[in-house]
Amino acid sequence: MQNKRVMLKLSGEALAKPEGGYNEEKVRDIARQLKPSLAEGCDIGIVIGGGNYWRGRTSEAIDRTKADQIGMLATIMNCIYVSEIFRSEGIDTAIYSAFACGDMAELFSKDKVNESFSKGKVVFFGGGTGHPYFSTDTGIVLRAIEMDVDMILLAKSIDGVYNADPKLDPNAKKYDKLTIQEVIDKRLAVVDLTASVMCLEHKMPLAVFDLNEENSIKNALEGKINGTVVTV
Repeated sequence: MQNKRVMLKLSGEALAKPEGGYNEEKVRDIARQLKPSLAEGCDIGIVIGGGNYWRGRTSEAIDRTKADQIGMLATIMNCIYVSEIFRSEGIDTAIYSAFACGDMAELFSKDKVNESFSKGKVVFFGGGTGHPYFSTDTGIVLRAIEMDVDMILLAKSIDGVYNADPKLDPNAKKYDKLTIQEVIDKRLAVVDLTASVMCLEHKMPLAVFDLNEENSIKNALEGKINGTVVTV
């Protein structure tokens, strides 16, 4: 069953080439995967991490708040890039930021976002929550709750949720389905703890799947999850 409104999380690293820069063909492929669901009237919001530019405080000389601000700006840059590639593929887009960003992105407003959705636009949410000490995990859950989405889709470099790191433990077990309470109790690395508790309190389901699997986003948008579903 296809969801009516979803939030898709993409990692910045997943969009980058190993040698640096963006993997444009991968971004184009993501755009193509969205088109069938957009044509069916699905509202799609996207949050992109900033890890291809910046991953937390890299020096004790940098204050944590300033380091997080750099990360927030990185997410804005990723939104602008991916938005432009989507537009070149014929998809209308809008970018909303948690903080004022000149004419590069509009300041977040639920009413304005709903207006963009009503016009069939893919909406990018940049800047996280706009505050330090909160990750893009918390940012996507916050926006998902605010925008009344049906499910959060987490496109990762791994094909689901495991009870241990499968790269380090050959006996790691993959979960096909589990509850958000189990995620919290077992400290499973789906989203960070703050985001997990928000999902629990507001009954927001999640799905984790492999971004690099063929048509994985298209299938997830249509309700076919070849990964892990986290229920509430």
